[in-house]
Amino acid sequence: MNIHEYQAKELLRAYGAPVSDGRVVLRAEEAKALAGQLDGPVWVVKAQIHAGGRGKGKFKEAGAGEKGGVRITKSVSEAEAEAKKMLGRTLVTHQTGPAGKQVNRVYIEDGAGIDREFYLALLVDRQTSRIAFVCSTEGGMDIEDVAAKTPDKILSFAVDPATGYQPFHGRRIAFSLGLEGKTVKQCVGLMGTLYKMFIDKDMEMLEINPLIVTTEGDLKCLDAKMGFDSNAVYRHRDIGELRDETEEDPKELAASKYDLNYIALDGEIGCMVNGAGLAMATMDIIKLYGASPANFLDVGGGATKEKVTEAFKIITSDPNVKGILVNIFGGIMRCDVIAEGVVEAVKEVGLQVPLVVRLEGTKVAEGKKIINESGLNVIAADDLKDGAEKIVKAVKG
Repeated sequence: MNIHEYQAKELLRAYGAPVSDGRVVLRAEEAKALAGQLDGPVWVVKAQIHAGGRGKGKFKEAGAGEKGGVRITKSVSEAEAEAKKMLGRTLVTHQTGPAGKQVNRVYIEDGAGIDREFYLALLVDRQTSRIAFVCSTEGGMDIEDVAAKTPDKILSFAVDPATGYQPFHGRRIAFSLGLEGKTVKQCVGLMGTLYKMFIDKDMEMLEINPLIVTTEGDLKCLDAKMGFDSNAVYRHRDIGELRDETEEDPKELAASKYDLNYIALDGEIGCMVNGAGLAMATMDIIKLYGASPANFLDVGGGATKEKVTEAFKIITSDPNVKGILVNIFGGIMRCDVIAEGVVEAVKEVGLQVPLVVRLEGTKVAEGKKIINESGLNVIAADDLKDGAEKIVKAVKG
């Protein structure tokens, strides 16, 4: 689960991390009053969407101006005007894709004098199963570009969970960034604060880009992105309340309400599979035979007919889907339950695209009988290879 920058900064502020004072604007008529609560003399106006690259992004609609989603202003009235230009319009960045995201919130904060900019992140290192720090002197840039062009400018190391964060970790970061004097001590303290917050709140990712040294010689978190383990949010009611459903894919949102593991992709073949490993294999073999999966969808081992029905509805709601492959290997999951769900869903929403069904395992005979007697125009498959070949052929004509 991701949150907005202004929410991340509220959390940073609560833990004592240095951030600028700011106000979130939800309605255009509030912009002037909220901007007036800040000291200035520079007000930074930032579009709030769950995507990076806002400063280089562009708005689709006329009237939003040519500048991106981060604008520097020098008066309350100018900040108000820029906020009004952003609200309700669609911002397109390299991370949103061409569709962009609608800006429903704007953050206005006090500007900061910048002496130097750095990149800093904490994330879960999947190879070591530890929390890792990543930092670079190339702040304000996409870390992917830095890694591709100047990888020697990136420092990355994992923290042993047996010892946890220690001051030497902070000093290592400080010295790699070229910090001196009081900023070294500030860095040691800040890294400890961020590490504690990362663990306390079950985060998956915390990115500060840029982390700056101000013209007064102090460290400050100028931007913040946070991602949380969705499976742990139930332990943190305060974090769950920060969820902005308007930023999420409607199909993924609907899937989460039925406890379905669904991720939308950009292919043309919808997949309904049980088990994450089998789902990945199904996606791979679809690619092998010349097509692309439209989604990852694992219905799980304890799926009910209702959950399967909803899963089928979600797949067919994607206009990019030109065919559907149902691939079920029944262990805990019963093939007859899948078959009943598919039949129920097709009766409710209709079937406008080719459907290939491969069933094997628990209650497979009963499942095939339900499909065969349903009157549906279903293409039967004997195994995964056969199913992939048939659905790709049906879609490609």
